[in-house]
Amino acid sequence: MIDYCIALGTVGLAWWLSTGIVLLLNRQERRVRTISLICISFLSALSLVAIPAVGQMYTATGALLGFSQGLVVWAWLEMTYLMGVITGPRQTACPGSISGGRRFFLGIATSLYHELCVIAVFLLLLALSLDLPNKVAVLSYTALWLMRWSAKLNLFLGVRNYNQDWFPDHLRYLHSYTKKASMNPLFPISITVGTAAAVAPLVLVLESSVPFERSANLLLSALMSLAVLEHWFLMYPFGESALWAWALDKPANRLEPVANEPEKTLATVHRLRTSAFTGKT
Repeated sequence: MIDYCIALGTVGLAWWLSTGIVLLLNRQERRVRTISLICISFLSALSLVAIPAVGQMYTATGALLGFSQGLVVWAWLEMTYLMGVITGPRQTACPGSISGGRRFFLGIATSLYHELCVIAVFLLLLALSLDLPNKVAVLSYTALWLMRWSAKLNLFLGVRNYNQDWFPDHLRYLHSYTKKASMNPLFPISITVGTAAAVAPLVLVLESSVPFERSANLLLSALMSLAVLEHWFLMYPFGESALWAWALDKPANRLEPVANEPEKTLATVHRLRTSAFTGKT
């Protein structure tokens, strides 16, 4: 139990920090985004090159390194999508008159190139890891990929809680392809399958005393547990946005209008303009 808590804490910290960094970087100026994308591209390429070496490490350290490789490669793919570098042929909102299958295929077109890239990278990871004893990199990548697809299908079918404000301005049109609903038929299946996939590695942990196998299965179980938690976030509001308040805060030099308080807003604007001449706030 202690080992699982340590693995969950490690994966949870990586999940929280990486999500926040991506959200924060997407709110920066273009130059900062470009530099960050170059850096993650370099780390991703380094991870791919190192897979044959790490794949030979049948140790607890090797499991952690392989897990990190899968996360870094996945982070690169997510950043290329969120920063608008690799998306799809359609980059406009869904027409209001469209529904059903037509809406589904238009939704796929918004990220078609990205999804093809995800599949291509999976095949590359699989080829690099095929004859290696340590396949944690491809397994962690696959878990992230399948659970992300599950989350996107749930968003299409309808969820209660969806943080559309997390999207950068250039991807705001994606909100039109999602749907608000109290429940959808896929959600119970996603939760059930995801939970089973999180529990299965724990059973293997109990049956093995090999350090690599224990570490690998603990990390994969923790990853699937967080993926299931993210699915719950889609359907029920837990106030999860507070976890990334540090990455979602508005820049200090921007003025945001206050709803239903026009007098207060105008007074604030007047005070800020006056301070520019008087040097007082």
